[in-house]
Amino acid sequence: MKKNNVVTLNQFISDQQNKFPFVQGNLSRIFRDLQLAAKMINRDVRQAGLIDILGNFGETNVQGEEQKKLDVISNEVFMRLMDMSGAVVCVVSEEDEGIHWCPDGADAKYILAIDPLDGSSNIDVNASIGSIFSIYKRLDMDKPVTEADILQKGIEQVAAGYIIYGTATMFVYTTGNGVNGFTLDDSISEFCLSHPNIQTPKSGKIFSVNEGNLNEFPQGVIDYINWCKGTNKEEKRPYSARYIGSLIADFHRNLLKGGIYLYPPTAKAPNGKLRLLYECNPMSFLVEQAGGKASNGQQRIMEIQPTEFHQRTPIFIGSADMVDQVMGMM
Repeated sequence: MKKNNVVTLNQFISDQQNKFPFVQGNLSRIFRDLQLAAKMINRDVRQAGLIDILGNFGETNVQGEEQKKLDVISNEVFMRLMDMSGAVVCVVSEEDEGIHWCPDGADAKYILAIDPLDGSSNIDVNASIGSIFSIYKRLDMDKPVTEADILQKGIEQVAAGYIIYGTATMFVYTTGNGVNGFTLDDSISEFCLSHPNIQTPKSGKIFSVNEGNLNEFPQGVIDYINWCKGTNKEEKRPYSARYIGSLIADFHRNLLKGGIYLYPPTAKAPNGKLRLLYECNPMSFLVEQAGGKASNGQQRIMEIQPTEFHQRTPIFIGSADMVDQVMGMM
């Protein structure tokens, strides 16, 4: 974009308020706080090699996974900012077992679900990592919030997005009217519109999957991966295998270039590994708004009824034709 046409994320959201009545008030405040959290975490990520915030924290999270120091720092940043905001009644995080109640949010209408630092196993090797968020409305403002307010289907999301900390830091989000991406300009400390109205290609030439587990995948998934690797000049196969081991990094690349990310069920993890609330629902909302699809192998991800905060699900997400094909082969 030309420098004199720069649109910041705050300006963009302000403009959206005039077009869409639901993108206003406290929701805008949440986005301002999410931006600030992203800038603070980005600062810590950039300094990770210089100060003592790399490596393990020495504890495990509710998933039984060893927490990294940056995991803990990122979680605390989000919680602290949401506590001060007054725009969120509560937060549920991948890092915490239960609900975090915001002290000034009793009358707030929104609920935030977050994965504070996705791909944290890649922190020590300087690969791309990120934060994922999802926003819901509480069911009834006249009643106290219960687990039912949090365990809503993905189709009830008001907004969702992610921040990726890579060669550049990007803030990508949707409120149900398309997907827009903003890149952090460090010189002015603002997220600026760099990827307006993102549309993922209908098909692609990239598949992202941990082939180390290939023998444990359902036969249909094995058949699809072998098809991707087969040679056919007319169909421009074999496809390229690209797998970083960070959902946010693989998803971001495939969203822009076209491709599919697969995390099928295995004998060890029959329900998959990724979390429905913190990872799969927000990414599914984004990919559908960009023209793609997301399925657990049997149904649309966003139509799954959550039954617990840390519920896992298999996922097949990306370009619509590619998701349809693997579903057909299953």
